[in-house]
Amino acid sequence: MDGEFTPGGTAPGEETTGARDASSRHPSRKTVLRAAAAAAVAAPLAFMGVPALARTAAADGTAPEATPACADGDDPTPPQMEGPYFKPHSPRRTSLLEPGTPGTRLTVSGYVFGLGCRPISGVLLDFWQADVNGAYDNTGFRFRGHQYTDAQGMFRLTTIVPGLYPGRTRHIHVKAQAPGRPVLTTQLYFPGEPRNNTDSLYDPRLLMTVRDAGGSREAAFDFVLNVPQGPGPTPTGSPTTQPPGGTWAAGTTYAAGDRVTYGGTAYVCLQGHLAQPGWEPPAVPALWRVA
Repeated sequence: MDGEFTPGGTAPGEETTGARDASSRHPSRKTVLRAAAAAAVAAPLAFMGVPALARTAAADGTAPEATPACADGDDPTPPQMEGPYFKPHSPRRTSLLEPGTPGTRLTVSGYVFGLGCRPISGVLLDFWQADVNGAYDNTGFRFRGHQYTDAQGMFRLTTIVPGLYPGRTRHIHVKAQAPGRPVLTTQLYFPGEPRNNTDSLYDPRLLMTVRDAGGSREAAFDFVLNVPQGPGPTPTGSPTTQPPGGTWAAGTTYAAGDRVTYGGTAYVCLQGHLAQPGWEPPAVPALWRVA
């Protein structure tokens, strides 16, 4: 049993917003900060001002309405326990599907924001989940993978709707880490699930928005990380490129198992990645551990 940390109840094509189930008095940023992928086709997405609502273009093709104003001070995405099935060294990929993978296809997309309502690029997102039968792959890396948000702070994951197993409702695990910031470990949930009412870990603030899409499912969720933001570009951590007396360097491609030194300490790489300023080994435990 996953002791940590079917989509149903909605008509085909109906969109359900989980945050409304939590509290209409305290709408979270993920219910209003939806950036429009469709709008990006018509005009460059520069995130000037406030992003538009995502994936909500009307059937007649009209542009989505403007996003409601976003006030600073919204609570960050709540953490949840990691549980027994997390594995490091997951492959970097945006699709967890393999040829012949059974299950209902699911696409999860969204943005990662800081406390100032601005998207953050280069955020590490590591996903893992059960297969259609409710089982986790503890020997390989089926339904495990990591990716990074793009220049607009967006991510997109292609997978399946996870299966059920005793004691838990349907959920997807994720670790999120902005450059140079602590790791957020949490879980994402599906609206309309009967087991939501009996799962002691279930948190309605972590509900995704889910809708049917021609035999598959589309889900959306925006993370809000505890990253202070003020006027100017999104902070991406320390500008360090070459620490004195160390071998770690921004711009270097590291593979799992590579060893570097930083600040007089030796580190081992946990996941292959392209090093960026702010991802120095002490600041990114998802990528490096002390040797």
